[in-house]
Amino acid sequence: MFDGFLKVQPACEVCGLDFSTIQTGDGPATFIMQIAGFLVVFSALFVEIRFHPPMWLHLIVWLPMVAGLSLALMRPGRGLMIGLQYRNQR
Repeated sequence: MFDGFLKVQPACEVCGLDFSTIQTGDGPATFIMQIAGFLVVFSALFVEIRFHPPMWLHLIVWLPMVAGLSLALMRPGRGLMIGLQYRNQR
């Protein structure tokens, strides 16, 4: 389905389904930022309340985690949005 990290192929290699009409826009990025932000912010708050680590430790742990979560969830999120578009086209 993908040609590169997020670029969608023009058509399916197996069945020939045309992907050129797909327009996901910024929808997946918006949902992924909200999900990753929710997980990281509430995890950081829990750790802060429970253990009181220094601020530099928060930065070392949580900034890479939010970046990694965002990148890891972007392809599945885009694939989900593409699947939902095809399912709801009528």
